Amino acid sequence: MGVVELLLIAVGLSMDAFAVALCKGLCMKRLDKGQAVVIAAFFGAFQALMPVAGWFLGAQFADAIAPVDHWIVFGLLLFIGGKMIVEAVRGGDGPIECPADPRLDVRELLALAVATSIDALAVGVGFAFLSVDIAPAAALIGCVTFGLSLVGVAVGHAFGSRWERPSMLAGGAVLVAIGTKTLIEHLGYY
Repeated sequence: MGVVELLLIAVGLSMDAFAVALCKGLCMKRLDKGQAVVIAAFFGAFQALMPVAGWFLGAQFADAIAPVDHWIVFGLLLFIGGKMIVEAVRGGDGPIECPADPRLDVRELLALAVATSIDALAVGVGFAFLSVDIAPAAALIGCVTFGLSLVGVAVGHAFGSRWERPSMLAGGAVLVAIGTKTLIEHLGYY
């Protein structure tokens, strides 16, 4: 898997965190750069750690699964990307509930970071089947998520939540496209 594909996967995986960061920024009465960095650090760290955990899980079964690994990667990315697209299309139009207390709740951030990075765990399993070098891939995913989460907080603060759905749609479409490309390559059509 090349750098371009890894970068696109990183962007696709980051869209959940970006959307949540948008909401966090929307709820800030003034842009708090310290809080923005903490939010981005939580999301970036979990998006980097989850593929590593998935890779270790997948590496245990890689030899047994090798004949169908491209189908598994395709299925995982199709499921994750499709879920993001469905959530973006079905998403509610109601206003975002902002807490009265402007301080960050570490437990809430932890829950959000885990929730937005579960898909990265599945991608890590796929990376094991494709023999992707996990350290640079996870570092790239973490850095991209950190950067996009920072941008998400700032954009949410400045413009509101109108970018949440388009970012989820774009991220889902990217993951589906990469899964399809992986399948086509492994079937010998590319």
